[in-house]
Formats: sequence, structure tokens, C-alpha cells
Amino acid sequence: MGYEILNKHPELRPFEGDINMRMDWYKGKRAQLLKDGERLSDFANAHNYFGFHKLDKGWVYREWAPAAVQLYLTGDFNDWKWLDTPLKRLDNGVWEVELTDEQIHVGSKVITVVETENGVTQHLPLYTRRAIQDWTNGSWCCEVWDDIEPYPWTDAGFSCDEAPLIYEAHVGMATEEYKIATYKEFADNILPHVKQAGYNTIQLMAIMEHPFYGSFGYQVSNFFAPSSRFGTPDELKYLVNKAHSMGIRVLLDVVHSHAVGNTLEGINLFDGTDYQFFHSGGKGDHPAWGTKCFNYDKPEVIHFLLSNLKYWMEEFHFDGFRFDGVTSMLYQDHALGSDFNSLDMYFSMNTDIEAIVYLQLANELIHEINPKAITIAEDMSGMPAMCDKIEEGGIGFNYRLGMGLPDMWIKCAKNIKDEDWNLDWIWHELTFRNAPTIAYVESHDQALVGDKTMIFWFADAAMYTDMNKGCHNPTIDRAIALHKMTRLITMAAGGAGYLTFMGNEFGHPEWIDFPRPGNGNSFHYCRRQWSLLKNNDLKYQCLNDFDHDMVEVAKKYKIFDQEYPDLKWIHGGDKVIAFERGGVVFVFNFDPNRAYSDYAIPVSVGKDHKVLFTTDDWRYNGFGRIYHENVSAFTPGMEGNNIRVYLPPRTAIVLAPID
Repeated sequence: MGYEILNKHPELRPFEGDINMRMDWYKGKRAQLLKDGERLSDFANAHNYFGFHKLDKGWVYREWAPAAVQLYLTGDFNDWKWLDTPLKRLDNGVWEVELTDEQIHVGSKVITVVETENGVTQHLPLYTRRAIQDWTNGSWCCEVWDDIEPYPWTDAGFSCDEAPLIYEAHVGMATEEYKIATYKEFADNILPHVKQAGYNTIQLMAIMEHPFYGSFGYQVSNFFAPSSRFGTPDELKYLVNKAHSMGIRVLLDVVHSHAVGNTLEGINLFDGTDYQFFHSGGKGDHPAWGTKCFNYDKPEVIHFLLSNLKYWMEEFHFDGFRFDGVTSMLYQDHALGSDFNSLDMYFSMNTDIEAIVYLQLANELIHEINPKAITIAEDMSGMPAMCDKIEEGGIGFNYRLGMGLPDMWIKCAKNIKDEDWNLDWIWHELTFRNAPTIAYVESHDQALVGDKTMIFWFADAAMYTDMNKGCHNPTIDRAIALHKMTRLITMAAGGAGYLTFMGNEFGHPEWIDFPRPGNGNSFHYCRRQWSLLKNNDLKYQCLNDFDHDMVEVAKKYKIFDQEYPDLKWIHGGDKVIAFERGGVVFVFNFDPNRAYSDYAIPVSVGKDHKVLFTTDDWRYNGFGRIYHENVSAFTPGMEGNNIRVYLPPRTAIVLAPID
């Protein structure tokens, strides 16, 4: 009797031995980490022991540095005389020092000095909760932080049971001003927009501290520190608490796939060895990213990483995680250049079973702490059983990102004329999935410097001159029509949830480029131009209104409760496709020129249908060619239930049976 995934996915039966081996490794690692009767939440408490902690009188600071000869603590409390405050070595590579309230306090600036066999180095403490940068010289130090006064949370019992409609966001670039925005500004200015737009989840990027702002937060240095660029830890809690008060869950974009190689502000070479947290030698270096690769088999590394997840959930009340770089974790070669065209690719010597086991443990812990937590895997390889339950032989994620969908739309926008779009291929890409998928047309990835947002691929330079509501430039009309249609079909057919990146819901133009020497340290492309949306004379409002109504229909009719859309009609020559989901009928005419009168679409329910909205409605910058009148589902002389609809070029109609 094998694991349940072999019944759910019979194509995996030839790999039963591999699946059994993975599960044996998982069970063996749990047994190694846990005492009898313990759960992972009992184990993942390193943050409650290591780092700085307030005592009844004074403070204690502990560190794990097994290969170090001696540790010292230096800072403004001892005039940076590093020899004055040595730590005492305890068992198992642990170091400790107690300090008085007269010596340190919240806000004290400190650095750890590590003496190794190869010399003396400086580091921020491994469990730093607040890392701050001196902008005059770029140097970093740790600012002592501890919740002496607990944060006054008001979100007890918060829960969101709806399918995730995700608003991916970067706090720092959330303002229109030429600066880095704060947690407080995001909470007060952006959360109301997210709520009004209808999204029920925000996914926050770049929260874990990172030395290079332009890395988008994906080269983490301090795993327990919210980025100080945006404010204090309490201000991040304010953001999460406020989101919960508005019914919005908050996901953290967590980076456990690698770490920055920096030593002062990072965890690399902390005790003088390259193997404290990472693989030794070349295996510990990511060949494409220039970062360090964790050794997921080492109990101390698992302790560090699992405790990190628990910390973000319990200290900041995050409702789950989007795991970055999962594909890189899953394979020994980090999937660089791999073409996953066979199941054999997932069950081979190239598969990193240690990483798979870590992801299983991480998912077990997260759902143990909060059974309603959401975990999303950024995996482009399509690893089987990614979102199956661990006890069934799976890895335990709730969702995976549909990373092939934006690639498909970019190919359509860049390389294929509208009249040559292949609807069979598009439908296959939208619906071919082996796990619950978060669908999206574009995330932050699609608009990095040198690339373009999707609407910019369609409109290009005309966006600078012809987005006025009184103008009907054919290029802009086409761009806006396709912007709406691609989003609607992706949300309605592409997955079990939907994601947009901040600003893309209203067609934010241009790319994203962080301040750097190459652009004169400019913030011009590292902000969101909310004034475009607020300008009553511009068409961005039309796109925003459409996005809102699209999302509201998905929620009202609970379309994601139906796992897959039901294809009712597809005709490549006509460029027409129709499907049902959640009782809603979605009809698309992608032809750029041809209109169809009384086009027959099969439907499941023999009732008259009402038009909920169309992409051609006036308020969405359409031409108002489709009347919102009831449509009969009975056609004389035709077998079955059919509705006849008028389909102008580049339009979509959304209908529902009349009760």
C-alpha cells in the first residue's frame, strides 16, 4: 500500500520507490530533530533563546558559533572597545554574555566581534531584529530591539477563508514621491486602495533585511530583521494589524532558498567557516545569483530556518508565506537550463531530497501554528505533488505560482500578431496544471528595468500621449482591450487564485528600476504614480474599475470553488472561446477585426442569462456596443441550451443564469 498521491496521480506510480525514499528521509529527519511527543512548534524556538533578550534585571545575549575561538560584543555601550566584553563559551558551540540595564537598552548599537583561527572579523548578530545602515558610509550595525512592551494587537481571531486574490506589493516603492515609503505610509495610504480594489490578500516583498535595495529583497542578510528602510518593527506590526482589521490577510515573501554572501551584515562566515550554515566549497555558491546555498540536512540550519518562519508568524502575525526560489532549491543544479519535459526529471540524482524534506518540515510547521495559513511555492519546474498533503506523500504547499502564464502572454505580446494567437495553445497553458495554482498575467518580475509592463508591450510610446479619455488612438484602444481580456481570462481560467502587482491593476506604465549609480540614484522608476489613477481625465481609472468588477465577480460567484473551468466552445478560426466556472459564463472574441452577430454559445443551465459586465462597457473605456439585456438560453431548432450573443472584436462578455 503506497502513499495516496499514487492514487491521485497514477502517472507517478513508476516512481513509487523515489517517493518512499523521500518520505523515509522526512520521517528520519523529524525523528532526529524531535524528542518523543514533541511537535515542530516545540522545536522551532531558536529566536526565543539566541539573540538579545530582556531579563528581569539586565539583558542576555547568546550566539551559536561552534568554530569560533572567542566572541566579543562591542558597541556604543563600551565605546566600541571590543575586547572589554567577551562572551562565555557554553556547550554545543553556544556563547553567552549578560549585561546590565546600565550597559545596554533598546536602541543600543552593537556589533559582534568573532575571533577565529584565521583572524578577527565583525558581524551583525545572527538573530538581529533590527539592522540599521549609516547612509553616509554604507556600514551596518545592529540596534538592540526587544518587545519590552508587547504590541497592542487587535486582530485576535482574524481569519480569511476566501480563495486568495493577491495584491503583490513593495512597501518602499509604494509612494509617488521620490523616496522610500514607510510601513506606516503603506498602511494608511495603500491598504485602503487594496480594500477598495477587492483584493483579500497582500503579499509583501523585501521585508527581510537586505543590504542592496535594488535586489527587490531577494538577497537577505538578516533573517529576523524587518527592513529598517521602511521603519521600525512596531510599524510593520501596525501595517499587519491594520490589514487584518480590513479583512486582508498578509503573506511574507520569504527567502530561504539562498542568502547574501556578505559577512558584516550577513550570516556568511560568522564563525569563520563556510559550512556553518551553507554547503562547503563550490556547492555552497549559487552559480547564477552569486549567493550562498543552505545545507538543509544540518539540524542547526533547519533549527534556524524553521524558527525564522515561526518568528514571522508569531511576532508579526503573518498569515503565510510565498517561498521564493523553490525551483532553485529542488535541484542540485538549481534547474539552470533544465527543460522539464519528462517525469524522470523530477526523480533523479539531480533532485535535492534534503531541500524537499526541509520544505515538507516548513509546511508542517506553518500549518501546525496556523491551520489556515497559506503557503505558495515559486516553482517553475512543475514538481509533482508540490501541493499534496505531506501525509499523502506530498510537499505540503497550498499553491504554486503559475509562472508559465506571464511567459505565455509576453510571447503573445512580443512575437505574435493578434490574428495569429493560437487559442488551443492559450487554453492549454491556462488549464494544464498539476496543483492549485495562483494565476497572473504579470508580477514584479515582468517589468524589471529593460523590460516593460504588459500594457506597455501593447501600447508602447502611445501611453505617453494618448491616455486621455477623449482620445481614441487605435494603438491605445487595442492595448486597453487586450489588457482587460488577458487579465479576465487568466483570472477566470488560470488557477485557484489570482495575483496582480501593485499598480498593474490600473495599467501602470514603464518598468521598475531601483536607485543605483547607473541611473544617477534616481527614484523615478522606483515608485507608483497614483496620480495617474486619480486623474479623472485619464483612462487608468477605466482599467481600475474593470479590475475591481472582475475581482468582485470572482468573489461573489466563488468561481475558485470549481477546480477547473468547463470549456464550452473554442474555435481557432473565429478566435472565440467560451467556458463556465462557478456558474458564470465567460465568452471571449480575440479576433482584432471580426464581429459576430447571434454567435451561439453552449451553456449548462437552461435559463435566461444576464450580462454581468463586458470589456466593451463605456465605463471601462469600451465602445458600449453590447446591450445589457437578458439573453435567452433557448434557441429554436438547436439541440441543448445555447445563448446567442453579439461579439464585437476584442471583447469579452461575462454572464450568469437568472435565478
